[in-house]
Amino acid sequence: MNFTKWKAFGKASVIALAALAFSNDAEAQKGKWVTLFDGKSLNGWHSWQQDKVLPQWKIEDGAVVLAEKGGKDLVTDKEYGDFELELEWKISEGGNSGIIYHVIEDKKYCCPYSTGPEIQVLDDAKHPDAKAGKDGNHKAGSLYDMLPPSNFSAVKPAGEWNKAKIVIKGGKGESWLNGKKVVEFPTQGAEWDKLVANSKFKTWQGFGASSKGKIALQDHGDKVSYRNIRIKEL
Repeated sequence: MNFTKWKAFGKASVIALAALAFSNDAEAQKGKWVTLFDGKSLNGWHSWQQDKVLPQWKIEDGAVVLAEKGGKDLVTDKEYGDFELELEWKISEGGNSGIIYHVIEDKKYCCPYSTGPEIQVLDDAKHPDAKAGKDGNHKAGSLYDMLPPSNFSAVKPAGEWNKAKIVIKGGKGESWLNGKKVVEFPTQGAEWDKLVANSKFKTWQGFGASSKGKIALQDHGDKVSYRNIRIKEL
């Protein structure tokens, strides 16, 4: 083997080994809890279609807080497929926000909810959206505009912390609120297509179409706080 071929072979081998190491590392992370927000920094996050976190998102008392509108949705740098996400949220009086998953960050989309389904974060008592939609499918914990929570009393009022869990695995999803499973839903297939067809998203190209994407915390213009955010890839 001449030097040129040996050099090419060596380079290819290094690339192959690096790819294998990356694959093994990614596999090793599955099933392990990873902190997405440690209460001190926003490393691993950015504002939607920005290269940094905008100043409207602040860290206060171990929580990430949207202090005023204009921060754009806060988005993870990393994409996730199947996962279990846990966090706590606290909404202001009359406030609205959301947790959006499988977000595709592309300039052809206006915002994360253009592609990613949303688990609603809301002051059910004082925000008018709680009475909109159908059968409560805009209330806190709902799969927004698609399926309502099974227990309207699971949510705590504005100004109190709510513990949320979202599980996406094997084409199925779950929304949990304060220890209670409030929504079960398909994430793909004919049942999912039917949900989309009966929602406001029926004409939105790309909505809910990806099995992998980023996670976003919504800037809906109202003060909202999130803390103890962690994820486990499944």
